[in-house]
Amino acid sequence: MAHSHTDHGTADKYYVPHGSPWPVFGSIALFVLMIGAAMWLNQSDIGSYVMFSGLALLVIMFIGWFSTVINESEGHLYNAAVDRSFRMGMMWFIFSEVMFFAAFFGALYYGRAFSIPWLGGEGVKVSTHLELWSHFETAWPTNGPGNVGGKFETIPWHGVPLINTLILLTSGVTVTIAHHMLKAGDRFWLNISLAATCLLGFFFVFMQAEEYIEAYQHLNLTLGSGFYGSSFFMLTGFHGFHVTLGAIMLTVILFRCIRGHFTPTHHFAFEGVAWYWHFVDVVWLGLFIFVYVI
Repeated sequence: MAHSHTDHGTADKYYVPHGSPWPVFGSIALFVLMIGAAMWLNQSDIGSYVMFSGLALLVIMFIGWFSTVINESEGHLYNAAVDRSFRMGMMWFIFSEVMFFAAFFGALYYGRAFSIPWLGGEGVKVSTHLELWSHFETAWPTNGPGNVGGKFETIPWHGVPLINTLILLTSGVTVTIAHHMLKAGDRFWLNISLAATCLLGFFFVFMQAEEYIEAYQHLNLTLGSGFYGSSFFMLTGFHGFHVTLGAIMLTVILFRCIRGHFTPTHHFAFEGVAWYWHFVDVVWLGLFIFVYVI
């Protein structure tokens, strides 16, 4: 039976919850989501419905499971050992995300520094160059051999990308202010600073959507625009997805703060989301430099 961390000398014990339906529920949701995505890619008439049903089940799982964890936390069922495990889990999660983006940055570097020069004949025998692609021109940005994606224009760094950089840097400041206000016990400025961070996050996503519309409708920059187009949308798209998730998590934390959750000494949920948000900021700085500027 679970007890409070102050009861019956359990301060040094690890809290083990009772049986939960959410792991099984989540597994079913992921299975339905995967099957639906496969059906949709194979042009099944009901593929999209199955996929979005799985996505809906996944959202229900997240809400239910996180609600359980929040209730256990507010019920003082967690102690220092559980807190350490949460911190370790969040650190490993962020590390896995770092490796995720490192793979895409690595692909961008490899393609730009090695593959494109090789195709253009740099560092290879003339006969090899003629075999690979005799008329390939080494240039960046490239849309592939034979101009497969058609002519396109790039998005200048001093437009929306610079604005989005300023937005994310500002949001990093506001979430740090919110953290300091939480530790100082100032709930008013905590909520104000956190609300500003949420708004900045969603505004970033809105601006990126505008950028994508401009790219597709006016610049002919699409996923089919060779290596540059695919790497551009892969990096910026996945980052935008992470910003969206981070803004949603910040919104949940904001509602919890408004309800009076967290104390100056016990607020790991806030810290974990703040860590994630700073990670998103750092990734964007690298993306801004290597995708838009260089």
